[in-house]
Amino acid sequence: MPEQIPPGKNTEQFVIQHVYTKDISFETPNSPHIFKETWQPQLHVEITNEVSNLEDTVFDITLKVTATVKNAEKTAFLVEVHQAGIFNIAGFDEPRLKQLLNTTCLHVLFPYARTAISNLVLNGGFHPLLLPQPNFEVMYAQRLNQTSKPN
Repeated sequence: MPEQIPPGKNTEQFVIQHVYTKDISFETPNSPHIFKETWQPQLHVEITNEVSNLEDTVFDITLKVTATVKNAEKTAFLVEVHQAGIFNIAGFDEPRLKQLLNTTCLHVLFPYARTAISNLVLNGGFHPLLLPQPNFEVMYAQRLNQTSKPN
């Protein structure tokens, strides 16, 4: 188990303990026929995350990135990566802690997920897929806004 950061007096600490791939998937349901068609790809990307508290100041964060590329309504490929990391975070108030868990940690994990996706797509016989860096701050603010709205 990762080592915990001892609580200190107003000492803010953010430590990346470990980065790892939790799950990975690549599918080409319409191959090999998809390679013979005129290529006009349409990309759809979904990004979500999960936060688990392992110990007092130790968190496991999972960034889930799913990219689906269709060509003329046929799925060319679907790739999914669950990139995870263990972070030791201490000394932050609750709102700032939640923001770090849902933004900064994801910024750390995303380059690993993007590289894995690009490599999987390339190894699957397609041109590499280079996903742009998401704005996790905006995504987090939108989630907060949605959860604060009355039903």
